[in-house]
Amino acid sequence: MAEPLPSPRLARADGFTSGRLYIVIGPAGSGKSTVSTRLASRLRAAYVDKDSVATLFTESLLRLAGTDPQTRDDNVYYQDHVLEVEYRTLLRLAGDNLRLGTPIVLDAPFVRFFPQEDFLEKAAREFDWPPSTEIVVVHVTADRARMRERVIGRGYDRDAWKITHWDEFWRAARAADCRWLGAKHVTIDNSSADPGALEEALTVLVSIE
Repeated sequence: MAEPLPSPRLARADGFTSGRLYIVIGPAGSGKSTVSTRLASRLRAAYVDKDSVATLFTESLLRLAGTDPQTRDDNVYYQDHVLEVEYRTLLRLAGDNLRLGTPIVLDAPFVRFFPQEDFLEKAAREFDWPPSTEIVVVHVTADRARMRERVIGRGYDRDAWKITHWDEFWRAARAADCRWLGAKHVTIDNSSADPGALEEALTVLVSIE
């Protein structure tokens, strides 16, 4: 088993240190949570998962709005009023950790924001990320069969739409194009069932300067 590596710290001239920010993105079933948790463990980094942060308050908001608390993809109220609040919360938490000099791994799809080239610049400004912060965007991919197997296997009620409309979901996932500037972009193919393949990919990822 790979030994944890030292946490990456980025020093400024004034002596302040800032942790590196890893944003792990990918469609449902790609295995981004597996990648994220193993990456955070290696780096001894803070790990922030959108589902853990937001699910309880999101379900409460959806109930109060009179909508199904388990739906996301086809829930207009969620898409129009709740989704952005979830992500703003993640980005705020990133700032809290980065200002402490703590490396952080964010685990969330972020698809809504892919077309915004200046998304990271705006987030850094709004949520006061240290100027020295380096950002690595980790694109997690997997083949169609593996993704479907994982989505079905995890048994989340909120995945019902994805499973029922799998062809549509798969096409959208394939077409998603993250255009963010101001970051290093790395792709990890997480199709393999061999855990050694992922460990090798993570070794390469954490060595990025």
